[in-house]
Amino acid sequence: MDQYLMPVIVGTLVGLVARVILLRTDFRQYPTYPTGRIIHISAGFIAAFIGAVAVPSVLESDWTAVTFLGLAATQFREIRKMERETLEKVDRKELVERGESFIEGMAQAFEGRNYIVMFIALIATLLCIYNVWLGIIIAIAGTFFIKTKMKGKLLTDIADVSQGDIRFEGPNLFVSDIHIKNVGLSDSKKIITEKAVGAIVIPKNENSVLIISNLGQRQAMLHHVANVLGVYLDSGEPDFVPLSKRDMEDGRVALFIMPREKDFHQIKTVLENVPVLDSAIRLPSEADKGKK
Repeated sequence: MDQYLMPVIVGTLVGLVARVILLRTDFRQYPTYPTGRIIHISAGFIAAFIGAVAVPSVLESDWTAVTFLGLAATQFREIRKMERETLEKVDRKELVERGESFIEGMAQAFEGRNYIVMFIALIATLLCIYNVWLGIIIAIAGTFFIKTKMKGKLLTDIADVSQGDIRFEGPNLFVSDIHIKNVGLSDSKKIITEKAVGAIVIPKNENSVLIISNLGQRQAMLHHVANVLGVYLDSGEPDFVPLSKRDMEDGRVALFIMPREKDFHQIKTVLENVPVLDSAIRLPSEADKGKK
């Protein structure tokens, strides 16, 4: 087994480096620094070690060890559960919540990255048995390739964003021609007129209509704007809560937003970079609907 010691060490280290490369703390400040990052790097080390030692186990026909490693790999599903529960608890204290769909997507991403690290470590170890430098180069190159492919689509890929006019007809609040809600207090109407911004999200095709109509996707839009640009809101102020409403005729979605900075160019940029949630993706154009 001594001939496998160096490949296992290299595979584990390469897998750990891959997890560090895939780990990112962005404007959402999650995973938190440094505690959250330590947790995920530690889990990445375990995943890398599991993937690395799987190769010698197979080559030595140690099937008991392989079975044990497979059982250990399934435990990474607990990471997804842990992230989901943590984010749900944190989300209850947000002025503008992420929403369940956004949280589930984040939890899936954290689970999936550990499997990627395991696979990278396995490939690196296998190649290192024959050539150490080949294993390192291929594994690192594969990590960067996977990272680019994991980004997914953004809202700008499926929809256009334009500014909507905030206006009142009596107590009824509209963003352009789409009704949002009723606001009865004159003080609230005055503040909304001064500080609110409206946005219209226009789908580009049949698939986009269903994607942006998803409540989880719409909540993700509102959360991103509030998180990046701030929100003019406090608890117990229902009149100022950001909302989205859909035009049921053409599928457009109107967003009512109370940002700290009333700059539509910034709002548009943030909205265009909202990720398209996996749970919101629908492809009715590819379904057999019996059309000639």
